[in-house]
Amino acid sequence: MVVHLVCHSCKCKKTCYSFKFIKVVDEVVSFRTKFSMLVQCKQFLYICRKPLAMHFDIFNKDTIVAVSTPPGVGAIALIRMSGSLSMSVLQKIFKTNNKSFNEGLIQSHHQYFGSVFDDDELLDEVLVSVFFGPHSYTGEDMVEISCHGSDFIQEQLLLVLMKEGVRLAEPGEFTMRAFFNKKMDLAQAEAVADLIASHSKASHDLALQQMRGGFSEKITRLRQRLVELAALMELELDFSEEDVEFADRNELDKLLDELLKEIRTLIDSFQTGNVIKKGIPVAIIGKPNVGKSTLLNAILNEERAIVSDIPGTTRDVIEDTIVIEGFSFRFIDTAGLRESFDEIESMGIERTYEKIKQASVILYVCDLTQCKGETAEEMLSEFTSFIQDKEKHFILIGNKIDQLEKIPPHFREMVELETIFISAKRKENIHLITDSLVQSARKNSIQIDTIVSNIRHYHALEKSAEALQSVADNLHSDMPTDLLAIDMRTALYHLGSITGTIYTEEILGTIFSKFCIGK
Repeated sequence: MVVHLVCHSCKCKKTCYSFKFIKVVDEVVSFRTKFSMLVQCKQFLYICRKPLAMHFDIFNKDTIVAVSTPPGVGAIALIRMSGSLSMSVLQKIFKTNNKSFNEGLIQSHHQYFGSVFDDDELLDEVLVSVFFGPHSYTGEDMVEISCHGSDFIQEQLLLVLMKEGVRLAEPGEFTMRAFFNKKMDLAQAEAVADLIASHSKASHDLALQQMRGGFSEKITRLRQRLVELAALMELELDFSEEDVEFADRNELDKLLDELLKEIRTLIDSFQTGNVIKKGIPVAIIGKPNVGKSTLLNAILNEERAIVSDIPGTTRDVIEDTIVIEGFSFRFIDTAGLRESFDEIESMGIERTYEKIKQASVILYVCDLTQCKGETAEEMLSEFTSFIQDKEKHFILIGNKIDQLEKIPPHFREMVELETIFISAKRKENIHLITDSLVQSARKNSIQIDTIVSNIRHYHALEKSAEALQSVADNLHSDMPTDLLAIDMRTALYHLGSITGTIYTEEILGTIFSKFCIGK
């Protein structure tokens, strides 16, 4: 059944299957029609979507070009062109076997070897890949020219293409066009940038899963359920004079509770997603001169930190990142924990406590020749109460086993605390630490099916949950339905902003400006 609606903003006639959005900016379509038709169709909340004056002119049909490979000299460079002029421009500048490239011979998803000319002057021998829209990355006709990596050749090729009416692309414009041509949604477009920036297997797998639409599907399902809920409320508003209640409040309460649980699960997953994306922060802490810097150097397998027998050598935070079995870990060497009257060292100790709060894993290093089991247990309890984070993983490291002449009297207590015994100086048992870290990272990543790693998505989910909680709190009160509907629309707006169902110029400008020019 198709319901025809007339938009009160622009008087255009639209059908229900083409308008599935709840809100864009403040232009919400209100309408009335026969009660029987609404009950049968159950598709009765739509909006008029007007073009936005984007920073990127989304309706601009210019053909664009950019170098997609990184700056600098290399064996090969790739120049990407997209737009309606792509094929005609290619015919003007490209020849195979010294013959003009005939349009009738061009086939999509084929490669052609030949030469590029500037008028009659040979520029380079190239390999050209051809893609006809809509079966291309952008959804438009696309040409990718693989040329030699000389800066001069790249520059001259761009100039030749620009002489034929092609303009240089804006940052992220290729992916932006893919978004507007419905080749991907906004969350998938952001995942493209994350995939390019991924530096470990874990961050690569997460970005790839999001780029293929796994996260978007989850958000779309949540939003669809919310649409149904919002539609019932809007229907009550349209028939408020008849005093008819379409939505059973107990059923609504149950559905809201389910939605809030799912959204909060996604919100809670951000901590895991963020550390996968940026690297799991691991703080190395302990008293002065227990071997923290030596341990950092042993893990990184390089002399990253200065090592000295003088207590208090490390006065500032030292950070470095290493990938271990597909997971990126950001190790943080900190100043020794003690009372100090030295102003600079005291500032370093303050930063140590800040890093302890920020870290996902704490390596507490103690000198086995000095540390006692009871003391270590007290220190761990103190840090646990100080941080008040049950998810934070503490690992006790007993260093300097090479200096022990016999088993220390507190050895049993240390074992009960699951201490890892090492010699940082001799690099003995360092693998036990890295094995423990990888095991912990795997456990956290497996527990969550869908992971949020984007700060924009995190904030949107928080705002959506806040609005839904307001609806849940006031559902059984005397609050009018129209006020509840406002919170419902707010929740829908923020969920829609994640995938780009709803967007603003500011959102798109911020997202795509962070892309490289050729993507």
